[in-house]
Amino acid sequence: MRTRVQAALLLFVVIAVAAFAVPLLLFTASDRTQQLVLARSADLDRFAALMDQAAATGDTSAVAAEARRYTELYGEPLVVTDTRRRTVVQTGGMRAADPAVARLLDAALRNQTEHPSGALRPWSRGHRMFAEPAGTGTRVSGAVVLRASVGTAADEITRRWAAVLAGAALVAVACAVLARAATGWVVSPLRRLDRAVGQLAAGLPPEQTRAGGPPELRQLATGFNRMARTVTAALEQQRRLVADTSHQMRNPMAALRLRVDALHTHLAPSGERTYTGVTTELDRLETLLDDLLALATAEHRAGELAVTDGSDVHCDAAAVAADRHRLWEPVAERAGARLALTSAAPPLPAACTDRELAQIADILLDNAIKYAGEGAEISLDCAFGAGAGSGSVVLTVTDDGPGLGTDELALATTRFWRAGHRRENRTAGTGLGLAIAEQLLAGRGGRLELTAVRPHGLRARAVVPRAATGGAGGGGDAR
Repeated sequence: MRTRVQAALLLFVVIAVAAFAVPLLLFTASDRTQQLVLARSADLDRFAALMDQAAATGDTSAVAAEARRYTELYGEPLVVTDTRRRTVVQTGGMRAADPAVARLLDAALRNQTEHPSGALRPWSRGHRMFAEPAGTGTRVSGAVVLRASVGTAADEITRRWAAVLAGAALVAVACAVLARAATGWVVSPLRRLDRAVGQLAAGLPPEQTRAGGPPELRQLATGFNRMARTVTAALEQQRRLVADTSHQMRNPMAALRLRVDALHTHLAPSGERTYTGVTTELDRLETLLDDLLALATAEHRAGELAVTDGSDVHCDAAAVAADRHRLWEPVAERAGARLALTSAAPPLPAACTDRELAQIADILLDNAIKYAGEGAEISLDCAFGAGAGSGSVVLTVTDDGPGLGTDELALATTRFWRAGHRRENRTAGTGLGLAIAEQLLAGRGGRLELTAVRPHGLRARAVVPRAATGGAGGGGDAR
């Protein structure tokens, strides 16, 4: 924003300075040209008066001598003739027979004054021709032609233009400095406010925005600080409630399980079914508490990564996939399913820690083994993304189970949501696994994609940005 505002202000400054400087330059050139014309016109008037006296007395020696002294002094030639075109004096190599001079002499003898038109410029060179008749009223007694050099006048115009342009440049620089200071005064508070908004959106406590800039921005910053404190306190209370509740309930849950297990030996055979139901619900409740704590941690980590630089972490996704396959293959066999690994050769550098990628793979494999059913074929694949995703690493879990419908796919990552056929299985899960995976991926700039497989089944793709460097470091052991 600051660059755009500065560009707009500088454009305005350039236009304003140009609107002032250009007319001044043109006026300077026109004024110096007019000075040249007036000075040479005065010289012509003097020689015209001398020629008129010479015509009256018949003695042309005075005008001839004066013309020669003028040319010696100023280096500008003259041609003076009488009414019959007879040359009285010609100096400096200019001749009355020259075509340009002859044309001007004819015009002067017709009682016409010839002065050059057009203003001089710094690059003007050469000379300008002047012509004036001698005599009074309508009586013409001769003609005077003067060839004036424009070099001195052009040099003076150059100096004047340089002074004007230097002044314009100084004004432009001063305006640019003022524009930079003004935009900094206005934009800097906006940048701090934008950074604080990003931190607040990421769920982190934002820095207090300093009340600077115009009064309106100071009022906005003060209002934002009040709002941020309120929102941050509410978010922190909510996060702490989830985490503390999950953590504090572990002790009573453990005590409850111990008491239930102690009662098992005292139960009559008729109470066995009730005992099994109680322990099953205890297992579900413990799993729910673990998942809630994991979700709270994932959300907090995603918020931190949204406003911090985590680009230096990386792991070998192929090694993580192979490790997860070794861990989950016996689990799949006990569930009556088959888990196959089809992975590209390592290394596959992914921009996340191996612990995070392992947790995501665990969630996807656990879901596939639980819900694909007995006899299902499950594949775990890890490779670089293709096409538009060539800058990413994709970990894919595919099964040929019942899968999800189109409407169900849109709800699959909703917290506590489970498909209809899953809700029938009371031990199937809490409905938080995919939400946790989605938060972990979002924190690293990745995404979770769920698509149906034809004729039936589900494909879950965890897309992680590709790391700039290979290697399997950056996150600790995934085991």
